[in-house]
Amino acid sequence: MAWLHISAPRHGTPTATSTCLCGWDRSATGHGKVHALIAAHTAHRDTCPLRTNQEGRAAA
Repeated sequence: MAWLHISAPRHGTPTATSTCLCGWDRSATGHGKVHALIAAHTAHRDTCPLRTNQEGRAAA
């Protein structure tokens, strides 16, 4: 449901995009920001409303 696309040309600036069917859509340019986006993309997998179990939430 979520996709991470990274482009890292040999002598260029890396870029990345992270998208998800839930509406999550982020992009980053530069080494530090791309690494931060990778971490955010990984964390999103645990919090995405499409991946979390919705069963039982209404009763809580």
